[in-house]
Amino acid sequence: MTLDDFPCLLRQSAADDLPVRVVHAVRPAQVPHLAALIGAPAAAFAHDAGFGATHGQVLLLPGEKGVDSALLGLGDGQEGGACDPFVSGVLPARLPAGAWRVLAPADVAADDIVLGFCLGAYRMPAFGRARSEGMAAARLVVTEQAIGAAQVAACMCQARDLINTPPNLMGPADLAHVAQDTLLPLGAQVRVITGDALQAAYPTVAHVGMGSDRPACVVVAEWRGSTADANAPLLSLAGKGVCFDTGGYDIKPASSMLRMKKDMGGAALMLALARLVMLRDLPLRLELRLGCVENSVSGHAMRPSDVIVTRSGQTVEVGNTDAEGRLVLCDLLSEACDSAPDLLLDAATLTGAARVALGPDLPALFSNDDAVAAHLLAAGDMCADPMWRLPLWDGYREWLRSSVADMNNISSRPMAGAVTAALFLRNFVKTDVRWAHIDTYGWNDSARPGRPEGGESLCLRAAYGGILKIFNFEDRIGH
Repeated sequence: MTLDDFPCLLRQSAADDLPVRVVHAVRPAQVPHLAALIGAPAAAFAHDAGFGATHGQVLLLPGEKGVDSALLGLGDGQEGGACDPFVSGVLPARLPAGAWRVLAPADVAADDIVLGFCLGAYRMPAFGRARSEGMAAARLVVTEQAIGAAQVAACMCQARDLINTPPNLMGPADLAHVAQDTLLPLGAQVRVITGDALQAAYPTVAHVGMGSDRPACVVVAEWRGSTADANAPLLSLAGKGVCFDTGGYDIKPASSMLRMKKDMGGAALMLALARLVMLRDLPLRLELRLGCVENSVSGHAMRPSDVIVTRSGQTVEVGNTDAEGRLVLCDLLSEACDSAPDLLLDAATLTGAARVALGPDLPALFSNDDAVAAHLLAAGDMCADPMWRLPLWDGYREWLRSSVADMNNISSRPMAGAVTAALFLRNFVKTDVRWAHIDTYGWNDSARPGRPEGGESLCLRAAYGGILKIFNFEDRIGH
């Protein structure tokens, strides 16, 4: 991957013979002193136009030949501070065509400006129209050091693409093929398990997928960094890849089904994280498992009150066919633990209860290890990619009791749904394995700077930064 793979970016060397205009990124406290930055006439124009440097505010400044430069408001506090990577996402849609350079205060990281610009230039995959339609013509002039931020943007945007793809074009096999096409060129060994082998190794995944004409599969990928030996730390990732979720026989209402193409958001996130780890060549061993399946209604579909024998040998009663995500993940977690990973991380668009508690922007984090949770939360705070920890409250374990199996896949109480879902998953994680579970929304309900409406890769940057902290890679690898 090079800077040439990003149409919205322009290498400094390629811009030497081009006119390059400047965006001045400023905070409200700098507004009274704009004359020293952009000259008295431009400062007077900004004053008359009501420019206050609020978060994401853009003002084009006129010159003799049209737009001469621009102002970008950073706002006050965390929303517009140095750690906000989204504020520059407003620029691609607001700037005229041409080459641009952003000049920002010293405490605003250049990588954040690049990341935000790339995320703001993202356009949803096109179906039936030219993808270039509406593409931003403004380009950000960058140095070679911008490749790190560009890599993050590429991984985030791939996850967005996967979530945004219509479900008729993104079935289980399609998701598996994307995973192969992504990981094989990076040196991973990739297997796709289907058919009888799937039934034998991942019976819960197979059971969830019985109702669909599009067969379920599991992607298993293994990779080792170029400087990692056989004793290097093992990171294991697992993602829920329900490519469309009708709810099964416990069918969702039409309004709740409209966005269920995003129910593979956990798999998209874990694939993006694995890709970023590989691109950065972290000195570790990596395993990735994606449960790729469709939850449909048919004469072959799983039924409420079915009892499944899981990979671990534990039995599960299906109390609700719309609680399929935890069934997809449980066998993946069981297998992952067989390798004794140093960290096991899973992600899923698992419960509406997490959204009721925390809203769309705050994924819920659960962990059986306080240090792991602290590192992930701290990383999220540092890069404005926050999560909020919820408890694995043992007092609710009895709510998963079944009269015919070892456990039920849903709680007997209409409360704490995210907590009981995480408790269900914990039954399949060995007690000596450090584990964290992310319950994410995977979607932007409305457009904001750098965050267009549609699929979103919440927690990618937090998870990556947390991995660096957990394995003490920060000093050697950086961000």
